[in-house]
Amino acid sequence: MAADLLPSRGGLMWRRLAWLALLAPLFFISYNFANGYTAQRDDVGSLVFAWETLIPLWPWTIVPYWSIDLLYGLSFLLPTSRRELDRHALRLVSAQLVCVAGFLLWPLQFTFERPELGGVFGAMFDVLMGFDKPYNQAPSLHITLLIVLWACFAAHLRGRWRWLLHGWFTLIGLSVLTTWQHHFIDLPTGVLAGWLCVWLWPSNAPAPWRHWRLHGDAKRLRLALRYAAGSAATLAVAIVFSGGWLWLWWPSLSLALVALNYAVLGPQGFQKQANGRLSTAATWLYAPYLALAWLNSRAWTRRHPQADEVCEGVFLGRLPSRREQAGFEAIVDLSAELPVHVRTPGYRALPVLDLTAPSAETCLAAAQAIDALRVSSPGPLLVCCALGYSRSATAVAAWLLYTGRCASAAQAFAQIRSARPQVVLHEAQKQALDAMPQRPPSCDTQGHADARQRRS
Repeated sequence: MAADLLPSRGGLMWRRLAWLALLAPLFFISYNFANGYTAQRDDVGSLVFAWETLIPLWPWTIVPYWSIDLLYGLSFLLPTSRRELDRHALRLVSAQLVCVAGFLLWPLQFTFERPELGGVFGAMFDVLMGFDKPYNQAPSLHITLLIVLWACFAAHLRGRWRWLLHGWFTLIGLSVLTTWQHHFIDLPTGVLAGWLCVWLWPSNAPAPWRHWRLHGDAKRLRLALRYAAGSAATLAVAIVFSGGWLWLWWPSLSLALVALNYAVLGPQGFQKQANGRLSTAATWLYAPYLALAWLNSRAWTRRHPQADEVCEGVFLGRLPSRREQAGFEAIVDLSAELPVHVRTPGYRALPVLDLTAPSAETCLAAAQAIDALRVSSPGPLLVCCALGYSRSATAVAAWLLYTGRCASAAQAFAQIRSARPQVVLHEAQKQALDAMPQRPPSCDTQGHADARQRRS
């Protein structure tokens, strides 16, 4: 067994060296090109807030600032598989390309004059200034790489080492200000660029762009255009008013990604995981949209927050809080955009975009998931989405048809509406249910009866 592992380990080491041999020249060539090119331009501006003059110069923070170079190299020793190594390297490549594009499209210059420094720290500054001109600013490549490296190291460290990692990486992040290398605007833009690179190359899921397909559904395209318009309007306000309004870059990016999800990426763009949570990268990138979506879901359901029983312990309702999960043994979740902190024994996520109808395949998968969880986690089961009015209602209708409890979509809709009158089910949902493969109801009914009898 050990002998079988040696070739793969040796091959992985050569792959690590190959990636380093590629990335090192890419870093220096592209970074120096952007610096040199911008130094010759006459359209270079600066973006500095008045309060930034209060930021102190701490020469000793050049040590954590420089340490990212060592951590960059060490990060290639952490991945334990070819896939993980390649994803990490591709994140670093993406970081380089995204930041250099930012430097060229939005040239900025650092404006503070750093005094002469002596000693060891002064020598470290002199080496840095030997190749780093004050032009490569936003998004900060230092911060972008920091986020990518943070994600890599955090996946492999536990306990006190993980806390040490967080502390040191936070210090590196602050050092870009206290060494007077960057203005503040470079930090949040660097953070977003870093998480964008992590989102583009997720660790345990296909890359979102692999799902790229222009969807033919007119409703989805209309929703994509609305979110794109919202993104453009938000960005315009940020650019026109500047100052504190620049924070609107974040919701603008968030809405642009939502528009992409509706247009071409699908629900996978939200990167909802099997545990009900979104990936860390998606949580950061979509945070403004997620906050508004959660508030919207609570506003629409404030007068009727409770779930309603449709049939035999199967409840229909909104995405539950931790407290609202009490009493349920299982959850089938149709929401793509909102996370849930699961506390029930059974959980299954089948993400569907908001305001869209599940596909026939998703309807079948939802029906089978409800069926399976009623056996594996006997007790009340909640089928939910953001409001509990459409996506989850379609899933319950699929289960009613799949198990033979209802003979038609119209009958299933009527039964659901009698239990939860607020549901919104239209022709698109009916078409998906009509296209769903079904099986003889006797198989399900008898199977559950036998399972309950064995458990009792």
